[in-house]
Amino acid sequence: MAYNRDRGSRERENNGPELIEKVVYLNRVSKTVKGGRVMKFSALVVVGDGKGTVGYGLGKAAEVSEAIMKGIADAKKNMVKISLAGDTIPHEIIGKFGAGEVLLKPAPEGTGIIAGGAVRAVMEAVGISNIRSKCLRSNNPQNVVKATMQGLQTLRTPEEVARIRTKTVEEIVG
Repeated sequence: MAYNRDRGSRERENNGPELIEKVVYLNRVSKTVKGGRVMKFSALVVVGDGKGTVGYGLGKAAEVSEAIMKGIADAKKNMVKISLAGDTIPHEIIGKFGAGEVLLKPAPEGTGIIAGGAVRAVMEAVGISNIRSKCLRSNNPQNVVKATMQGLQTLRTPEEVARIRTKTVEEIVG
């Protein structure tokens, strides 16, 4: 389950870019010590600008808000640019990370985001509004987010492929 954290007003004060921040997963762990149980929290956060740049981060702390802030800071450090085709992806791809495997398929206008919670948070943050996806193996949120990011990073537009192969776009597309 992804939470939408609206921190836009603080970003506008700093004249920085407006970022979409989504908390994908919160986890509470406890350690039993001599005096009782010590609770700690971890937060998996996705941050994007809605225009093709996205990053994810994991924050751990004794309090939930502190863990989310650390996750946001980590996500901002790890932001990457994604190749998009309008409001969808240029081609079908399978992203893999650990036991997580995610199938991402482009979709026509009006389809919306057909995806589970972790993949949906990444897609909303990156600015993709028409896509179909399926988690093929593990549904662990951390592995699913990392697999989705790996898949998105390996996307190539026809222009990029043509430039790499030193051909024209018409030769590549057909």
